[in-house]
Amino acid sequence: MTPSATVELAGKIDELRRQGTDIISFSLGEPDFDTPKNICDAAKKAIDAGYTRYTAAAGILELRKAICEKLKKDNHLDYRPDEIIVTTGAKQALYNSLQAICNPGDEVIIPAPYWVSYIEMVKLSGAVPVIVPSEEKNGYQLDIEKIANSINKRTKAIVINSPNNPTGAVYSRESLLELGKLSAKTGLIVISDEIYEKLVFDGAEFNSVASLVPGCRKNVIVVNGFSKAYAMTGWRVGYAAGPSGIIKAMCSLQGHMTSNTNAIAQKACVEALEGPQNSVRLMREEFSRRRDYIVKRLNSIPGVSCPDVHGAFYVMPNVSAYYGKRHKDMVIENSSDFANLLIEEANIAVVPGAAFGAPEAVRMTYANSMENIETGLDRMKACIGRLV
Repeated sequence: MTPSATVELAGKIDELRRQGTDIISFSLGEPDFDTPKNICDAAKKAIDAGYTRYTAAAGILELRKAICEKLKKDNHLDYRPDEIIVTTGAKQALYNSLQAICNPGDEVIIPAPYWVSYIEMVKLSGAVPVIVPSEEKNGYQLDIEKIANSINKRTKAIVINSPNNPTGAVYSRESLLELGKLSAKTGLIVISDEIYEKLVFDGAEFNSVASLVPGCRKNVIVVNGFSKAYAMTGWRVGYAAGPSGIIKAMCSLQGHMTSNTNAIAQKACVEALEGPQNSVRLMREEFSRRRDYIVKRLNSIPGVSCPDVHGAFYVMPNVSAYYGKRHKDMVIENSSDFANLLIEEANIAVVPGAAFGAPEAVRMTYANSMENIETGLDRMKACIGRLV
């Protein structure tokens, strides 16, 4: 098992800050907003009411019903509460899904670039990750032909993420429709990570693959959570919706692993879904403003190219033009060297693209204040301008 590159980097950043180094981080995908007050108040109310005991492993019925309503209203998907599991973050929903459906030797397709944990989760399930590249020139859209050609008798599932971490791509309705047809035809299970669903810009359309093709829903596990849309990363609540048999297996596994998700946080999430949604709109608008700025600034730096993005809060600038260049005794040979240069010489933290299957790039998040983004990009431009 390879440690998470983003989590490891977060530890390094914390240590440097404790030593007094002024680090600007473009690394961790965490909204820099406080959790909305109404959600916090609901948690306080739950504590005051003594709601501090175990719940069902699948989650409280009130929250599962609220999730069913959300999926119907937002995604045109009809689920029953017994087809929902509440988990400790969307990360556990993904892990539970793979553990429930995979046997040793199965294969799981992962389009690249990919989120760092997909590979390790597949390996931990005993299955084999099969990487299918997508291309920057095509906006990192799914390559359905390559995916279809990767399917064989050992293929169990595909993990997709739209809006995408790390690319910011929002998969087109057409590509998801084709994937849904492929799933219905072959029985391929689609694990659809939709955690950034609410963060789409420029009129981009979010689509859930489970809603597009009749007969496809039985092969889809929809994964979502509260961390990104509601700035609740530390609350650790996610969920999955899927066929009742798979959800039942995931609940059995969870019952032996973590029992239930935090009871107080579950009550807060009911309020997140049923309460005012204005905070989601305000965060999305601010992220859109920052995205416009960071894409423009990165593309103004000689040797750096950054595709436009339409969702999530990440960009993946291509920095390979600097490979082979030197700073003092350091030769930049890859994305890790480039990231090390920035953290050591410019006091800014980015994540090497190699961790996401994109060795020509680095990943940067604009889940940061505009002031920090401006200062960080000034530092980046000055630092790489010294390379020879």
